Amino acid sequence: MTTAPAQAVSLAIAKPESLWSKARKRFFRHKLAMFGLIMLCLLIFTAIAAPLLTPHSPVEIDLRGIRQPPSAEHWLGTDGTGRDVLTRLLFAGRISLSVGIVAVSISMVIGIIVGSIAGYAGGKVDMTLMRVTDVFMTFPSLVIIITVAAAIGPSVYNAMLVIGLLTWPSIARLVRGQFLTLREQQFVRAARSIGVSRSQITFKHIFPNTISSIAVAVTIGVANVILLEASLSFLGLGVQAPTPSWGNMLRDAQSLNILESMPWMWLPPGLMIALAVLSINFIGDGLRDALDPRSIL
Repeated sequence: MTTAPAQAVSLAIAKPESLWSKARKRFFRHKLAMFGLIMLCLLIFTAIAAPLLTPHSPVEIDLRGIRQPPSAEHWLGTDGTGRDVLTRLLFAGRISLSVGIVAVSISMVIGIIVGSIAGYAGGKVDMTLMRVTDVFMTFPSLVIIITVAAAIGPSVYNAMLVIGLLTWPSIARLVRGQFLTLREQQFVRAARSIGVSRSQITFKHIFPNTISSIAVAVTIGVANVILLEASLSFLGLGVQAPTPSWGNMLRDAQSLNILESMPWMWLPPGLMIALAVLSINFIGDGLRDALDPRSIL
């Protein structure tokens, strides 16, 4: 006899759905974001499982099989030194995706530290840090990255470091803007009034509310870094042969004869770059729409 009232009471006092739960549902309903997520997961899987997916070596030269078209043995043909294009394509994914993730991680750490200090401290600290940030943003990033990469020497590690150290200003300005807005909110004033320390206010009250904006910026940053790495490697200032990357695979196929008659040498790495960048941008669009406060209220 008391089952129905008890159920009604339990439904009445049921915990409301959290904003993160609503955002997650909105993200999974975003078709382009789901397509991008699936494609990115496939790219990551093929990069990690590359030794299991192909029997060929990405660096071993076979002068008897130079520039062969696609066949049963070499599904995407061979390059100018007889190396299997599909094998190099899969192993190149390891390098290109790793550069994107590591470089953005470096820039994210620097940007978050600089932006949070400037946004919360304000005053002269804010002015000083933002002027330094403005100096970094004044110079054309690609030109500076190329110059620094040429000065310290081309390698995959230098590419990660250089790109990471020179792409943090946009994240710093984003985090600063978020902190400037949030530090004047009522919940921050309340925490300050009861004696909560600055570090606790920063990391427990303000920073968690900036994660959504940072997540969107990071996804877009990874896509941009993949393009930067491909540009550096294409110019010979990034990943060096025989280590494969999508950028230096395009560099090896830049002659007019190859472009006209051997599309298997340049089309696959170009498509992989485009697919990776599009997938990450779709995920960023999905995160932006899902985490928009006006959409999840």
